[in-house]
Amino acid sequence: MTTFLGMPAVPPVAPAGVGNLRGTEKFQQAAVHELANEQLRRNLNFATHKIRDKRQHVVDEMPDWQRLREAGSRIKREVLANLPDLLEQLEEKVTEHGGQVHWARDAAEANEIVRGIVADHGAKEVLKIKSMATQEIGLNEYLEEHGIHAQETDLAELIVQLGHDKPSHILVPAIHRNRSEVRDIFLKEMPGVDPDLDDNPAHLAEASRRFLREKFLTSKIAISGANFGIAETGTLSIFESEGNGRMNLTLPDTLVTVMGIEKLLPRFNDLEVFTQLLPRSSTGERMNPYTSLWTGVTPGDGPQEFHLVLLDNGRTHALADDMGREALKCIRCSACLNVCPVYEHAGGHAYGSTYPGPIGAILSPLLTGMEDSHDPNSSLPYASSLCGACYEVCPVKIDIPSILVELRDQKVNTVGSGLEKPMLKTVASAMSSGKRWHAAQKAASIGGRIVAGPDKKITKLPGLLGGWTDARDFPAPAKHSAREWFKTADAKRELAAEQARSNAVQADLTQRPGNQDAQRDADWERRPMPAGFPSPAASSEQSEERSSTQGSTK
Repeated sequence: MTTFLGMPAVPPVAPAGVGNLRGTEKFQQAAVHELANEQLRRNLNFATHKIRDKRQHVVDEMPDWQRLREAGSRIKREVLANLPDLLEQLEEKVTEHGGQVHWARDAAEANEIVRGIVADHGAKEVLKIKSMATQEIGLNEYLEEHGIHAQETDLAELIVQLGHDKPSHILVPAIHRNRSEVRDIFLKEMPGVDPDLDDNPAHLAEASRRFLREKFLTSKIAISGANFGIAETGTLSIFESEGNGRMNLTLPDTLVTVMGIEKLLPRFNDLEVFTQLLPRSSTGERMNPYTSLWTGVTPGDGPQEFHLVLLDNGRTHALADDMGREALKCIRCSACLNVCPVYEHAGGHAYGSTYPGPIGAILSPLLTGMEDSHDPNSSLPYASSLCGACYEVCPVKIDIPSILVELRDQKVNTVGSGLEKPMLKTVASAMSSGKRWHAAQKAASIGGRIVAGPDKKITKLPGLLGGWTDARDFPAPAKHSAREWFKTADAKRELAAEQARSNAVQADLTQRPGNQDAQRDADWERRPMPAGFPSPAASSEQSEERSSTQGSTK
């Protein structure tokens, strides 16, 4: 049996204008806007530190943690090496157990497949489990355009939906909101909410529970993603902490699952490795409170109609990249976001994509390609300090820093470097000649002091240099360079004075009685030297003589 996997000779990228993989402005500009939001930065700082501290605590309990990471990485590499065969095996097993498998080349096809299934049942509302794949393709917006309301049931996703907002974190979509902001959103947007609702977390959770309970009992169709699909058995899995996933997987009559083609495991036994890696890396728990597994349709139990939509949307394009394909090992734990200093300050919205943080900085450009220098995703590989913290915490050992460097190289080769290359050529030309370099320094010093004025601060620079002065003042250049200063009489006097002070301190130390260390140092200075070599003491005396000829301290 053969199946068309949407893998032509030149794998397609995710289409522009469909879904949520590309923002509207480059990361650098978007980050400036987000950095101005001090409340956002406080919220992110508090949440990311708390999550990573919890993660570290449960990871430290595991003496074989590094072996687990290696096992997880090896399993995911096996998946990528055998992806076509494993996908066909999964399709066969799901079909064998009463499910229906659909293949979607891109976001547009996936959206239309899901819409068609919902329309066939005449439903005007569907329930949603938190799903990165459905966010990626913009499913909620597409269904809304066709008169179908997709009701989020995950608490954080519900907050984002009611607030007409966008997710900013892979695991905690509303991480940029604090509980006071959540209360205000509920009071304004949630039907039937108690007007006296306060910001106590338990009371906020109870309000959302009351709101969603009726939805669970009346809706006939649910839409989910999947953490893993097991090729050997056709089993799908969801790991979650709230129980809304379990409700969606058992109560509705019809279940539609949208899953990226890379989210496979070859064997059922492989799941055991990831039941240890994922909860510890994501929520800092030893295990998720709710781990749900289902295989096709079971008569009389749970949904009686099951559809699996296998999504490409640029994944085969990433798979064709020898280094970039490593990004497809990602299990969406978000550990890299919680340790990233860039994400902690800029937040998820600055990335413009469903996938923020370090993993988003490599995954989004790999899925969409980098079209030109104006493409927002061409700026994402530079949204990193390359500190390496993301690699250290990744449960499947994705070398994100190396992939970022590779993508930067690809960007320069395919899109170009803009002004960077001619600017560096100009600098190289100046530095290759002492006269040119000295002249450039002089010109910059004089021009800088003129621009700075009496305040000796440059507050506004043009062009690329404005990126510095937009956030901080630039001090006026010094009148002399360091090389020029060393040639002045003032410099010679200061150096002589410093040498005299050093000699005085050394003499004082050697004269103190009982100072064995100082005496040993003095003996070492007076040690005999081979013929032809001046003794250290003689060298020191000669140095003092030279210093004395240059003038005294007064």
